[in-house]
Amino acid sequence: MFLYFAPDRLVTTMSTRFAGAGILVALLSAATFATSGPFAKSLLDTDWTPGAVVFLRIAGAAMVLAVPAVRALAGRWHLLRHGWRQVVAYGVAAIAVPQLAFFYAVQHLSVGVALLLEYLGLVLVVAWQCLVARRLPRSPTVVGIVFALVGLTLVLDLFGGVRIDGVGVAWGLFAALGLAFYYLLSGHEAEQPLPPLALAGGGMGVAALGFAVLGATGALPMTFHTESVELAGLALPWWVSVVELAVFAAVTPYIAGIVAARILGAKLASFVGLSEVMFAVLLAWVLLGELPRPVQLVGGLFILAGVIAVRSEGEPSPLAVEPGVAVGVALGGDGPVVTDDRVQLRGDDVVASQDDGRVVGAVQQHGPV
Repeated sequence: MFLYFAPDRLVTTMSTRFAGAGILVALLSAATFATSGPFAKSLLDTDWTPGAVVFLRIAGAAMVLAVPAVRALAGRWHLLRHGWRQVVAYGVAAIAVPQLAFFYAVQHLSVGVALLLEYLGLVLVVAWQCLVARRLPRSPTVVGIVFALVGLTLVLDLFGGVRIDGVGVAWGLFAALGLAFYYLLSGHEAEQPLPPLALAGGGMGVAALGFAVLGATGALPMTFHTESVELAGLALPWWVSVVELAVFAAVTPYIAGIVAARILGAKLASFVGLSEVMFAVLLAWVLLGELPRPVQLVGGLFILAGVIAVRSEGEPSPLAVEPGVAVGVALGGDGPVVTDDRVQLRGDDVVASQDDGRVVGAVQQHGPV
């Protein structure tokens, strides 16, 4: 089913609505990603190895997404035939690399320094887009980067307990590369894009298979335990943390991240993703009793200022089309389509340029798209 409307009147409104919705989805992705820290720590404290935690997180997410991913491709398997390279790249570069690299980084660095290095990935995203566009970043983007990095430094409280190690720095930069791939591949535009469920599910399957091979060959040490874990002063079964990591800290944020990157673009989505560290601080307060310091709250304001600066650049909207052309949003589909064909409204053929008021009215009757 398609809803058609004339962009002459609705492009600005719909662009604003899409951007607002995209930021909310990006915040959902960041918030659910942030839950991974306390729950992964509960397993690591009982002598699980990082490889075991990452493997069960990804394998569990792959199993949860298997059926939804197949259903999303029903009747559209040609999308997978054309996009399988993106699925493999997403599984390896956007899922496996940043997670594994970060866990190894924190074995040599403090968590704050490791996170700061990983989130240098947003600079790589901007650098790549500038290289492709063959132009320097605009002033709002530069200001946004400066504000975001200052805020990140304050939120992570790097002036206390800093631990530096060359090997850890290398792993942290490797994690930054993986994070950049995550945003760029999530926001990758194609003529026939894979549904978010299919891209996330397929990527999880690829990453899980890779980790299984590494674990079976001994290249990636994996040690599991069945002791109870402790969270917020409560003793919980080990599988509670595993389920949380797979469903809430993997399935939800990866799907939401793909949707957000396609709406906002890789650059803005990566800046909004910095809010993960703020959510992580709040969760550490609630679940681990680690009270945030005032300097961390100030850092959160700097990050917010950075996001606002980048958003103010006003990149072209994905809905910006020529006047007089009808735009259709497929309910349950992958996004807007543009058509010059006549639209049937109440049994009559209507062209948006001839009677856009009636088409707009039809959209309003159906409610927001």
